[in-house]
Amino acid sequence: MDSIFTPEFGTKDKQELVKTGTTTVGIICKDCVVMAADKRATAGHLIANKKTEKVRPVTDHIVVTTAGGVADLQLLYKYLHAELKLKLIRGGRHATVKEAANLLSSWVYNIVRRSYSVVHFLVGGYDTKPQLFDVYPDGSTMDVDDYLASGSGSVFALGVLENKYKNGLSKEEGVQLALEAINAALARDSASGNGVDVFVTDAKGTEQAVSKEILTTV
Repeated sequence: MDSIFTPEFGTKDKQELVKTGTTTVGIICKDCVVMAADKRATAGHLIANKKTEKVRPVTDHIVVTTAGGVADLQLLYKYLHAELKLKLIRGGRHATVKEAANLLSSWVYNIVRRSYSVVHFLVGGYDTKPQLFDVYPDGSTMDVDDYLASGSGSVFALGVLENKYKNGLSKEEGVQLALEAINAALARDSASGNGVDVFVTDAKGTEQAVSKEILTTV
């Protein structure tokens, strides 16, 4: 994730803002959705944090991954968590994954048009089946039935996903594929690194399948 500060906002700046220093992955499996990300937060060329949580449960059955401006990401996560809890209290039912993605996309749409910051979320979860949505930095939302990746390391992660993804993956296969995809980004993308977090969400709820730190030495 990058904190971005620009005094002027021209065409070149807009092109640069869509570049986020991170790697996140979402994978649809037979009975679950797997969400993963690296642990490094950057500010330009500075590694600002080595233990960043970029995969975060919002409810028992909905998880998001984050890439972009840290302040806005943190605020939107808090808003989403609170709004979905209120929806349960007022309406007596849990929000669907699609409802969560649509709510988040409306906030992202407003942020990118009033500030210089850009945020990118992957929203995964389970209601009647595994679900995965891409909430893009411009506020658009896309329903995906296989896999997604975001951030500066996404090109490397997508190469692994394109080659190895198949329909009907088991939970174990999905977790392994997520690890391989993130690892490919860690090996080649300087803005991604320091470890990986993997969460799995199915009909029973959400669990953290992997939390691994990678210590680097010079």
